[in-house]
Amino acid sequence: MKRKVEILAPAGSVESMRAAVAAGADAVYMGGPRFGARAFAENPDEGGFLEAIDYVHLHGCRLYMTVNTLLKDRELESMYEYLLPFYRQGLDAAIVQDMGVFSFIRENFPLLPIHASTQMTITGPDGAALLQRMGASRIVTARELSLEEIRRIYEKTGAEIESFVHGALCYCYSGKCLFSSLIGGRSGNRGRCAQTCRLPFEVRRGAASLNKKDERYVLSLKDLCTLDILPDILDAGVYSLKIEGRMKSPRYTAGVVRIYRKYVDLYLEKGREGYRVDPHDRTELLDLFDRGGQTDGYYRRRNGRDMVVLKEKPAFREENRELYRFLDRTYVEAEQQGAVKGRAFVCEGKPMELSLSFYDRLKGEVTQIKTEGAPVQTARNQPLTEERIRKQLEKTGNSPFCFTELNIEVQGNPFVPLQELNELRRTAFLRLEEEILSSWRRTGENLRAGKPDRTECVSASDRKSARHRLTVSLENPVLLQTVLEFCEVSAVFLDSADFAPSDWGEAVRKCHEAGKKCWLAFPHVFREDTGKYFEQNFRHFKEAGFDGVLLRSWEELELLSEIAPDMPMLADYSLYTMNRKAEDMIRKMAGDRNIRFTLPVELNSRELAERGCAGAELMVYGFLPAMVTAQCMQKTVERCSRRPGLLYLRDRMGKDFPVRNKCRLCYNIIYNSSPLSLLGERKKIDELQPGSLRLSFTVEDENRCRQVLRAFSDVFCHGEEREFSGEFTKGHFRRGVE
Repeated sequence: MKRKVEILAPAGSVESMRAAVAAGADAVYMGGPRFGARAFAENPDEGGFLEAIDYVHLHGCRLYMTVNTLLKDRELESMYEYLLPFYRQGLDAAIVQDMGVFSFIRENFPLLPIHASTQMTITGPDGAALLQRMGASRIVTARELSLEEIRRIYEKTGAEIESFVHGALCYCYSGKCLFSSLIGGRSGNRGRCAQTCRLPFEVRRGAASLNKKDERYVLSLKDLCTLDILPDILDAGVYSLKIEGRMKSPRYTAGVVRIYRKYVDLYLEKGREGYRVDPHDRTELLDLFDRGGQTDGYYRRRNGRDMVVLKEKPAFREENRELYRFLDRTYVEAEQQGAVKGRAFVCEGKPMELSLSFYDRLKGEVTQIKTEGAPVQTARNQPLTEERIRKQLEKTGNSPFCFTELNIEVQGNPFVPLQELNELRRTAFLRLEEEILSSWRRTGENLRAGKPDRTECVSASDRKSARHRLTVSLENPVLLQTVLEFCEVSAVFLDSADFAPSDWGEAVRKCHEAGKKCWLAFPHVFREDTGKYFEQNFRHFKEAGFDGVLLRSWEELELLSEIAPDMPMLADYSLYTMNRKAEDMIRKMAGDRNIRFTLPVELNSRELAERGCAGAELMVYGFLPAMVTAQCMQKTVERCSRRPGLLYLRDRMGKDFPVRNKCRLCYNIIYNSSPLSLLGERKKIDELQPGSLRLSFTVEDENRCRQVLRAFSDVFCHGEEREFSGEFTKGHFRRGVE
């Protein structure tokens, strides 16, 4: 039995969708009018998307809708009416990031498969198993995973895996990026990324510039191209080969799909022994789009300078016009028709008959119909010949079908007006189309219509000024003693990437002696080597006596259920709960365990009030992570030192963004240029009534740490009026995001 492989093509427009199908795609992913992660693509309206669903099904393909953005509560209320027509039409799957959307679809559209988006940052078997258990039919892996990590996910879970094989690479782990959001209010989590990473930056250590003037594109990665390692990717367990490019042209889509179709078929037919890549095809892919070279991505490396563009893209590049004309003529402009076998029976004195047979390669089924036409008359002069009948029936014109085989049986001396033959053909093809598409339709009996429950918020008259509870997340171990001096701090979160496991027990002891709880903050990203690290230090974790754990990834939620099922948990804001249904879903994922939530950092105060904040933690101070990356800035501009350090990215406006390399667990964090400070928002925060307020210390020194702690303690714990010195931002607390 031949192995099944899916080539999954991007479509930012109906034209790109048609080009992808023509070039040999097995499936297409595409955004609808709303809620897709490419808000600026030429996404079709409702009618156009419904037609697209029918089009792909008539041509042996599938269509997946991107519903992969984070939704606010009021937006989630319209999700049922939005999805209903696409669900009924036969939409093949929804690609989802938001756990509220995930839950809503499972409840209201139970037959619609859900693909867990790469925006969920699934990096290991634990996260994949968790999402499978909640109902995901496919896992779209994080782009940063190695072949071995993907293989392990497949071997341990048997999940249907989709991985990117071609196109643009984000510098940041997908779903962990707030760069565009923090700088300009255009959230990547909401499909409006401004691609800040494609801009030039100067890398600095103190006053020294570390990168050359012609190597300023340090966040811009080369485009992914995996032709050479395609057999390795497939052997690792990947089923769906995903091509990036919903913002690119139909010509680009057709050209890339065409080449990957060629090499998938080559591998399936001849195996590794017969697999060879023609250098001309690599060149052709560069002719279609060249940002600064190609890379095979993270599949065989953790990171590297050779993956980064560095230099500015040339202003002029000679176009391969011959290739462009070929792609336009063959795929973009050409009408595609499905292959049909037919049999016509024209017998004097009997009704005409036309039988059609269509093989649906998706379902592996043959659809057959038989249509009768007008009675055949007796010819007075020249009877209809087989040749004349064939010529008329094969005029398929704008029909989605064409004959690959047409058998005609003629008996007697038949005569039929040509318009009757035309009508027979039209009627038969219409019936065949209806028969094929009817098998994809879903009826209302499978639906459980409903809107998400709205959480009633406390009215303004019921809110009272409160003495707030402060917590502190800490990356620099040197600052622990300073934090412990403040009685207003009730709990401290120790960052596991910065505090050595051998020091965990002593830090917990000091916190407890100071009357504070001590929690361990798990890493922002949990990879296979991270799991081994915690296995090696499990004894330190158990003996330290932590009061709880701050979770930042789905892998950690699953892991904690195994190693410490009774330990309290706080989900960080990166486990997004922009709507209350997402929070409810994560509670289900956590089972009966004690879990609280950190409020989203991309909601403004009005939206937070609508969402409800009771019992949750609100970030009120800190340099927010703009990016969490597998790339290492230190390695890009100098070399890997295996020692944590601090660099700065300076943008064109002179803003400096701190960059920390977390060598213990091998990832980088790029922080916002200014710290969040909600010191002057006491009144609004009183109205929101969060359960606790968090101060996050990352790059501050001891004096700044003490200054911040004193100011926030005075304002939120003692009701005093204080001003805050230095440059800061209110983040999205007032403006929100688009």
